[in-house]
Amino acid sequence: MAKETKDYSKYFDFSDAKIISEDENGKKIRIRGREIHIFSEPNQKQEKQRGKEAVQVHYDTAVPEELSRLGAGKHYIVYTFGCQMNEHDSETIKGLLEQMGYQPTEDRKEADIILLNTCAIRENAEDKVFGELGHLKHLKTEKPDMLLGVCGCMSQEENVVNRILQKHGFVDMIFGTHNIHRLPFLIQESLMSKEMVVDVWSKEGDIIENLPKKREGMRAWVNIMYGCDKFCTYCIVPFTRGKERSRRPEDVIAEVRELARQGFKEITLLGQNVNAYGKDFTDMTYSFADLMDDIHKIDIPRIRFTTSHPRDFDDELVAVLAKGGNLVEHIHLPVQSGSTEMLKMMGRKYSREHYLELVRKIKAAIPNVSLTTDIIVGFPGETDEQFEETLSLVREVGYDSAYTFIYSPREGTPAASMKDDIPMQVKKERLYRLNRAIEESSRAINEQFKGQIVEVLVEGESKNNAKVLAGRTRTNKLVHFEGGPELIGTFVHVEITDPMTWYIKGKIVSSPVAAV
Repeated sequence: MAKETKDYSKYFDFSDAKIISEDENGKKIRIRGREIHIFSEPNQKQEKQRGKEAVQVHYDTAVPEELSRLGAGKHYIVYTFGCQMNEHDSETIKGLLEQMGYQPTEDRKEADIILLNTCAIRENAEDKVFGELGHLKHLKTEKPDMLLGVCGCMSQEENVVNRILQKHGFVDMIFGTHNIHRLPFLIQESLMSKEMVVDVWSKEGDIIENLPKKREGMRAWVNIMYGCDKFCTYCIVPFTRGKERSRRPEDVIAEVRELARQGFKEITLLGQNVNAYGKDFTDMTYSFADLMDDIHKIDIPRIRFTTSHPRDFDDELVAVLAKGGNLVEHIHLPVQSGSTEMLKMMGRKYSREHYLELVRKIKAAIPNVSLTTDIIVGFPGETDEQFEETLSLVREVGYDSAYTFIYSPREGTPAASMKDDIPMQVKKERLYRLNRAIEESSRAINEQFKGQIVEVLVEGESKNNAKVLAGRTRTNKLVHFEGGPELIGTFVHVEITDPMTWYIKGKIVSSPVAAV
């Protein structure tokens, strides 16, 4: 039975709303007794546009002195949904809160501000957030002075903001992905006015440098660019994250150098499509390959990146990655489908043959490379034959692992208007078969590690056994082995004794031979 399509129209009925005032600073309205100050609100038509105006870079971004003690003696919680980009945004949010005097807590009853940093890529992520809001409503009733905010990608969607205004009037703040730097001002406005504050920029903002970040552990994420211009037909990201805009290379390199000075062991460069880095520069020619080559020279043990688009993965980048050193042998290369016809429907702008040729080049240059991917099943119109093409590609490439999904329509994307003519049971059966194929590939690759000695960055204790440590290899394999907590944050050499499907077991060796 097909899933019932959501009726978003009920969230656009504002017949009971009253405009209190309107000026250059936005407008104030009243809905069901709650006053709402809308500085700016999402507009999907504007989000689809790609303006030619130059992106400005701002460096003077310190929290104003008058706001630096606003959170003194108070506590915060930030819940993060979604991808690494959201995780990194949460690091910035936490950094801003702590510059305002707030301290972290895990106790909801102790929290003075709770923010939900949201993901819009799939419908179930959206459902989780609204479910969480339902739980937090009771806490807000018990503690009305607590600030409750929704931010991130969901906030960039018109229907989401309208749903919150109509159904979740207890929320205090809504802001988006382009104006995180305005958080201190929005908190001040919300505290002083007692109104709901909405400030979502539909047009992508400038690049804001020098924002504080609350990083934990020995691994760090570094944004190198923002936004996406690919407009895959199923994807909401180009609307929620805006047009592609690259940070200046000197700013990225300076941040990585500082992280090296602070002792971080691993850096992951982030972007919706890192391969497009530098293509928006008008004053110089400087590509992602150039950036990786420069960062290759910085004294940090491991450098990763995510995520890449096959269309922009050029020979120069393959050549740089083949240099090894601190450039690890793991590439996440989303394919989405093994059918050229489906790839065309998805707006991916490459063919099955192009993808397989790219894989061939990568494996020739980096023989021990680990490849992971994203795959969607049940895209509108996908036939049994086209799905079989995906299975055959999975077996031909030999992935170490994959993120697999049943297609989820997102309102406002071209695919949402396509006829979703595949029964859910068929989609589930395809997902099951795909996952079995990925498992077979992963297990076969892991078996090859038996008896080998690998370098592992120890991340922490296993969730199920405090005597067992967990860490990752250069190829991003999860390794479990016995050891003490003093090893957390260090590199150790582990001999693989027991390959599993999604992780491998081993034992520490004191005098390693050449590690792989």
